[in-house]
Amino acid sequence: MNFFGLGIPEILLILFILLLFFGKDKLPELAKSIGHSFKELREGFEGGTKGEQNGTKKK
Repeated sequence: MNFFGLGIPEILLILFILLLFFGKDKLPELAKSIGHSFKELREGFEGGTKGEQNGTKKK
């Protein structure tokens, strides 16, 4: 499994480092905020391309 060129051991190492920095209590909150940010970013990109395809642009 390759995710952005990272294998499973690298992903586990990153998760372990995040656990050390933020602690087990903050990780769910951090994951939720990151997911929300990615959702808004994706909606922004999709909204921009849909508006351009229809000939209307948001100002």
